[in-house]
Amino acid sequence: RIGMMTTNNNRFLRYWFEPKKSDVNFSFVDEAIDLSKRWFRYNKGGGYRKWYGNNDFVVNWENNGSSIRAFSGSTIRNESFMQKNCLTWSDVTSTKFSARYSGSGAIHDNSGPCAFGEDANVKRSLGFLCSKLSGHFLTILNPTLHFQIGNIASLPIVPPMQESSTKIINNAIRISKIDWNYFETSNGFTSLPLLHPTYRRRTQKDTYSSLRIHWKELALKMQQLEEENNRIFFEDYNLKDELMPEVPLKDITLTCNPTYRYKGDRNKEELETLLLADTMREFLSYAVGCMFGRYSLDKPGLILANQGESLKDYLQQVSKPSFPADDDNVIPIFDQDWFSDDITSRFYEFLRITFGQEHYEENLKFITGAIGKDIRKYFLKDFYRNHLKTYKKRPIYWLFSSPKGSFNALIYVHRYRPDTVSVILNDYLREFRTKLINALESLEQVTISADATKTERTKALKQIDKLKKTIIELDTYEKETLYPLATQNTKIDLDDGVKVNYKKFGKALKKVVGLS
Repeated sequence: RIGMMTTNNNRFLRYWFEPKKSDVNFSFVDEAIDLSKRWFRYNKGGGYRKWYGNNDFVVNWENNGSSIRAFSGSTIRNESFMQKNCLTWSDVTSTKFSARYSGSGAIHDNSGPCAFGEDANVKRSLGFLCSKLSGHFLTILNPTLHFQIGNIASLPIVPPMQESSTKIINNAIRISKIDWNYFETSNGFTSLPLLHPTYRRRTQKDTYSSLRIHWKELALKMQQLEEENNRIFFEDYNLKDELMPEVPLKDITLTCNPTYRYKGDRNKEELETLLLADTMREFLSYAVGCMFGRYSLDKPGLILANQGESLKDYLQQVSKPSFPADDDNVIPIFDQDWFSDDITSRFYEFLRITFGQEHYEENLKFITGAIGKDIRKYFLKDFYRNHLKTYKKRPIYWLFSSPKGSFNALIYVHRYRPDTVSVILNDYLREFRTKLINALESLEQVTISADATKTERTKALKQIDKLKKTIIELDTYEKETLYPLATQNTKIDLDDGVKVNYKKFGKALKKVVGLS
C-alpha cells in the first residue's frame, strides 16, 4: 500500500531529533503506542539501505492527524494499515532497490510505501526483496528505478522452503539494526561504540583497532548471510544455474562498512583513512553531547532532550556524573584559551576521563592525526560544518557567531531558554571584550617599554591592530545584533522545527545556506 501525501512536509514532518523527546512515539509494538503523543515514526523511503534503517522522520499525527486532515490538498490513504507490522522501501532510487524491516508503530508516506502482514510473512518477503532475485525481476518489470507498489505486488514471491531462511533473515535484520544504532543520528543510539567495554583498550589507537576488527566481521558476516539468502531463493526458483549468489562488499549496506559508506572509486587505504577520521569526529561530537547533557558517560541513551531542560533536570537523572554537563548551556569556542571552560578545554577533560591521564598525549596525537588538524582549530573551523552535515542542516547545537567569527558560542537548542541570549551577551561576549581590552593594554605597555626589543614592539603593534579590529567587530555585533535580540527574550517551540526557529535569531547565528 502507498501512504499519505501531506502536500506540506515542512509543516508536518520533522527529523526525529528536532521535537522534544517526550512528544515522540518511537514504539515498535502496537500495544506500546501512546496516542496522546504528537509525533510518530514515519517511513519516507531514503537512500540505498537493506534490511533495517532510514528511520529519520516523524510526522505530526496528534489527535489522529487532525491538522493534516484539515490541510487543503493533503491525502490520507490506506489508513486502516497505519502502524501495522510492515516492511518498507523507497519508491524512487538513484541506485538499486532496497527494502527494510519496519515492524509496528509507524505511519508511511507516499514515497515510502509498505507491505503489510504477519511478522513471519513480512520477514520472509523481506528476504526475497533483499535478494538479488528481486532486483533481477524488477529490472524486467520496471527499468526506471521508480519502484511503485504495482511492481512489488506483481513480484512472484514464494515463501522460502528451507527452515534456515528465517534465521538468516532475522540475523541480517539484527546486524543492520546494530549498525544503524551505532550512530547518534539514530533514535536507538545509546552510547558511542568507542566507549563500549567490549572494544575498550588502554589507548584510542588500540580501541579503534579493536572496534574496526568488529566492524569488518559484521560486514563479512552480513555478506555471508546475503549470499546464503541468495542461494536459498535461487534454489527455490530453480535459478541456481542462472544467477550467481555472490554479493560485492560495496552492496553490504552497513554504515560501518567503508566500501558502502564512501561512494566512488577509492582504494583500501583511502577508505580506511576516511573511516578513521569520521570515527574520531564522532568521538568529538559525542563529547560535545556530553558537555551539553544530551548524553552522559554514566547513563545510556538521551538524557536532556526535552524543551528548556536545565542542569537540575540532568542531575535528577545522573546524580554523580563523572563528566558533568555545562551549567548554563553556553560553550565558547575561541582560537585561544580565553575561557578556562571553552570547548577545547572541556574536550581535553573529556579525553582524560574516558581514556585516562597515562596515555593522554598519545591519545590526543592519535585523534589530531586522524582528523588532520589541531583540536582547537577543528572546533573553530570544522565542527559546526560537520555537525550540519551529520544532522542534515537541522542542527541541534547552534553557533552564535560574530560577523568575522572572532566570537563564537555554542548552545544546545533543547536547553534553550528565553534568557540564553542574555547569558551569551553578559557572561561571554562582554567578558571576552574585557579580556581583549586587558590584553590590549598589556601590549601597549610593550610598545613604550625601554626594555622591549624592536622585534617585540613590532609584534606587539601588529597584535594591537588585530585586537582593535576584533573589539570593533564585537561592539558592532553587540549593538546591531546581540543586544537587541537579548532584550526580546525570544521564545521558541521545538515542535516548529529547526527551519522555523533558526530564522528567529537572524544574524546572531552562523549563516547556514538554506536555513538562515
